[in-house]
Amino acid sequence: MPGVQNKVVIVTGAGAGIGAATARLFASKGANVVVTDVNEEGGQETTEAITKAGGHAIFIRQDVSSEQGWKDAVATTVSAFGGIDVLVNNAGIYFIRSLEDTTLEAFNKLMSINVTGTWLGAKYVVPELRKRGGGSIINLSSIAGLRGSANHTAYGSSKGAVRLMTKDLAAELGPDNIRVNSVHPTYVKTQMADQGAAASGLSLEEMGKKFSPLGRLAEVDDIANMIVFLAADESSYLTGSEFIVDGGGTSVF
Repeated sequence: MPGVQNKVVIVTGAGAGIGAATARLFASKGANVVVTDVNEEGGQETTEAITKAGGHAIFIRQDVSSEQGWKDAVATTVSAFGGIDVLVNNAGIYFIRSLEDTTLEAFNKLMSINVTGTWLGAKYVVPELRKRGGGSIINLSSIAGLRGSANHTAYGSSKGAVRLMTKDLAAELGPDNIRVNSVHPTYVKTQMADQGAAASGLSLEEMGKKFSPLGRLAEVDDIANMIVFLAADESSYLTGSEFIVDGGGTSVF
């Protein structure tokens, strides 16, 4: 099966965590990967790890909330690889704060990255996907975009927006053979889980038992595997859907 061999893939926020694991997995399966992040050191590390393993990748420093940044990233990608087949809107920020403790500045910054960044990515990548005759967009939402949680008014609303934006894009872009799906992880062993553990007073092991009947938190590769599948030709009839990667937590608990 063709999988993602030779596809050109942009992965935002690929300097660490889920984004880095996803970029590495794409490259290991023969894709040409564009690693983007505001974190230059992390982005370069991901790119170097891919190239040392024999894969193909370039790094672009990108602030996803910047319209010009998206224009430049798309132009650089097309110049380097000739087109774009897949966009992974992974970049995002997270905080846990009560309504009263959330400033307008913090709220707007989170929205500019998590929501506006996702929208801008689609806006400037879609014309290139049309030139290829179709493609796949995978938007990173969260279980916080599916259900309410205390002290998550900013983050939860941003991920809820990404969830519904995904469905709107799928409806609009389906005639162009462009598929759009959202992925909804639980806590994953990244800095976000560390923040959650600190806020709850639980260890990562205790959080795993609390949030999943499997008794563990997700690993970054658990999420990366789903993302790469949704980019592959084998998922060609999947669009407008939510893929929950939470170890059964939202279904059982």
